[in-house]
Amino acid sequence: MPLLETHGLVHSFSNDEVVLDGISLCVDEGSIYGFLGPNGAGKTTTLRLILGLLKKQHGSITIFGEDFQKNRVAALRKIGSLIESPSIYSHLTAVENLRLLQKIYQCPKDRIPEVLELVGLANTGRKKAGEFSLGMKQRLSIAVAMLNSPSLLILDEPTNGLDPNGIIEIRELLRRLNEENGITIVISSHLLSEIDKLVSHIGIINKGRMMFQGTLEELKQKQQQSISVVFETSDAGKTREVMRRNSLDAQYQNGRCTLPALSKEKIAEINRQLVESGIDVFEVSVVKNDLERIFMDMVSD
Repeated sequence: MPLLETHGLVHSFSNDEVVLDGISLCVDEGSIYGFLGPNGAGKTTTLRLILGLLKKQHGSITIFGEDFQKNRVAALRKIGSLIESPSIYSHLTAVENLRLLQKIYQCPKDRIPEVLELVGLANTGRKKAGEFSLGMKQRLSIAVAMLNSPSLLILDEPTNGLDPNGIIEIRELLRRLNEENGITIVISSHLLSEIDKLVSHIGIINKGRMMFQGTLEELKQKQQQSISVVFETSDAGKTREVMRRNSLDAQYQNGRCTLPALSKEKIAEINRQLVESGIDVFEVSVVKNDLERIFMDMVSD
């Protein structure tokens, strides 16, 4: 069941600059949705529209089954968000930062130690936020977003600038929040490699347009479709003739013949025909594009 849907979002900052061109997202309840695209693709603009931080121009937004414009305040009470830079006071401790916002959100005081425990900052004591590592600051920002016990968590590039260990920490934290607390998460990033181990669903945006939307498994199916077989031989002309007899669509470059995916049996048969035709076969290899390559192909001109 969709928890968040957008239909045909169009947004411009000027008459000549269309930032979003018909963005339609569908985020299922209980999912972790990876919103991917290069810098400047329109990810942050989309998330700002969803949160009401920008005025919607065209299209519709539905959250928790209700029109967002008509139920904005009620919807925001059930949403936690982190957009761009962490909103924390460096001269205050983690507890002091959360205490300020606890009064604004009007949530119970005992929620503060709960969220600090959730994000692994329960033992920071009187250490000021300005003394935190970047990873700790990001976790404190997620604690702020979690303070109102949200059903939907929207995070814009939460791993930006983190070292590999920090990325793993944030990834494991978000997985726990999803699995143990049942929170639906939308997380944006410009790097598929950072979050492909985390998300269940993916939307890919480039230059304000959706290039792909579906489950991680559906994206992996594209990976399977992108497999190719390469024969490196001693005679390009004779190799071409063998491939023509087998009605195979091949590409030739530098003594290498590249074919679409073939069964193991067909590879063995082609290899046998090449050898019987007096052609030396130096190498047979199977090339598979990884998910990162597929992502880059989608967002390249």
